[in-house]
Amino acid sequence: MTVWDRPEPPTRPAPLDRARIVAAAIALADEGGLEAVSLRKVAARLDVGPMRLYGYISTKEELFDLMVDEVHAEILPEERPGDWREALRGHGHRARRAALRHEWLADLLGGRPSLGPNAFAVAEGTLAALDGLADLDTVMRAVETVSAYINGAIRREITNLRAERATGLSKLDWQRAHGPHVSRMLATGRFPAVAKAVYDGTEVEAETSFTTGLDWVLDAVAAKLTQPPE
Repeated sequence: MTVWDRPEPPTRPAPLDRARIVAAAIALADEGGLEAVSLRKVAARLDVGPMRLYGYISTKEELFDLMVDEVHAEILPEERPGDWREALRGHGHRARRAALRHEWLADLLGGRPSLGPNAFAVAEGTLAALDGLADLDTVMRAVETVSAYINGAIRREITNLRAERATGLSKLDWQRAHGPHVSRMLATGRFPAVAKAVYDGTEVEAETSFTTGLDWVLDAVAAKLTQPPE
């Protein structure tokens, strides 16, 4: 039985429910990452004994599931998108913004599907936006492809942000610190394609890079959706 199927215990002294537990866990994770979350620390944040939580949540993994589903509520659209492309583009940008607010989310993306009500609502909206545009298998592969791009791009951006904080070096500072080594490597002439990218490529902000990549993925999906069946 999943945590969503299991009823909460009766009300006891010192009001407590899963919503309060999840809110406290998210606050801890926002402050210190997933490693800052434990049932003992959540109980301390709520000023209750740790054993009180076991009536509501059996394991830390269940707590993580509830936290992910709570953040999925932030990814739901406020209104019905106009078409499938707008729906998937909006989903991508909302997911990115949610991950930037809750960086720990990047560590939990891409695993087994979340089974909470908000995650189901997000999946329903995404699949419904593509319903009828192609056969079901094509639609499923399209959603998987877009999700893989979104999750990968989010993880890369969050990883870079964490590296900046851990080293104290901004992206520009890091480039300057490693510039001499890169220059020596490129001067060997063994890496002409890399040299062209380094010297002639254009630097773009993370949001611009995310938007461009997402639009390219959606272009590929559009081509598949309009392709006649074999």
